[in-house]
Amino acid sequence: MVRGTRDKLTLAAILGAMGPGLLAALAGNDAGGIATYSSDGAKYGFGMLWILPVMALLLIVVQETATRCGCVTGKGFASLIRERFGVRRSALAMAALLIANTAVTISEFAGIASGLSLFGVSPAISVPLMALVVWLLTMSGSFQRIEKILLLVSCVFLTYVVAAFMVGPDWGQVLRATVTPQVESDPSYISLLVATIGTTIAPWMIFLAQNNVVDKNADADDLPLQRVDAISGSVISCIVAWFIIVTTGAVLFPAGIQISDAADAARALEPIVGEWSTVLFAAGLVAASFLAACVLPGVTSSAICEAFGWERGADRTWEEAPAYRGIITAVIVVSALLVILPGVDLFGIMMVSQVINGVLLPALLVFLVLIASDRRIMGEYRNGRVWNLLTWVTVVLITVLTVCMFVLQFLGF
Repeated sequence: MVRGTRDKLTLAAILGAMGPGLLAALAGNDAGGIATYSSDGAKYGFGMLWILPVMALLLIVVQETATRCGCVTGKGFASLIRERFGVRRSALAMAALLIANTAVTISEFAGIASGLSLFGVSPAISVPLMALVVWLLTMSGSFQRIEKILLLVSCVFLTYVVAAFMVGPDWGQVLRATVTPQVESDPSYISLLVATIGTTIAPWMIFLAQNNVVDKNADADDLPLQRVDAISGSVISCIVAWFIIVTTGAVLFPAGIQISDAADAARALEPIVGEWSTVLFAAGLVAASFLAACVLPGVTSSAICEAFGWERGADRTWEEAPAYRGIITAVIVVSALLVILPGVDLFGIMMVSQVINGVLLPALLVFLVLIASDRRIMGEYRNGRVWNLLTWVTVVLITVLTVCMFVLQFLGF
């Protein structure tokens, strides 16, 4: 990293620092996220666009805090949890993270299978092949190489921007809906609204944001640039979500077409807008699922190894870090196999993941804000009064939304 960045916030320096924040935020726009945003547009048109600025703020608060902790301490989130809260709580958090992230990785391979099936590729071929590519990439032995490749893959999110302009919505109406809150009393609306906000922040994103900064050897001098990265990544991620809702809200909502996943949205666009809209939407789904599938096994293994003091890192060999590479391999193999095996209840697995993430996220956010507010750990970079208020508001809001999600699921909405 370039030293003395406090006084050198030039365009070249900012571009050179970009990576961790972008990857952490964009990887959150995975198969499940795209399906949720597509459902928002299909069911309520532009009625949920107003929530995206709120989502961006919540994501910025979490990503900046995690990034700052990584820059100042030089340690990942799992290591700080162990040091601050003890081995037992750290081990419990890691066990939950492993189960939840494996379930989410399964959904990513399912997203890859759904997306490539729109191009005529059988899941029996696409899933093993993409699992092999994911494994080879994560085992490539260079963090910088992996980051560059994944950032290149992230460029495919531009397909959603192109798709939105292809459908030609009423941009005046779109902008009004973005700045004007529209809340309905319909329980289905509330349920989908909660799900939309819930896709913004996942437990693994906190670990990814902080670990990536540590892996880049960023320190307190690099903090201004890393803040720009975290904030810009959060904003870009929500812009992508905004364009997805605009696309489906402009096309599927007026036609009264309901969908159950992102692949349904891609198929539904073709007879109304044309073949290229489906191609763009499907390509975005495959790329988003691939990006998250590359990220999740690595961040899961990295967090677990860090929590227990084992060697980790993409540049470590099998002999140097057998647990790190072994966990990555196991998560990829198990996830890919479960997607292609007949009779596996993928929906049930996703529900388990949602429940675990719903319980784990508020706890991790509390850990994060307590660490970021600790003078002994953060020194002069600890949370200020305003930022402390923002982080606690985020914790309370996410906790309330999680409770609402469980209540609505219990009631069948």
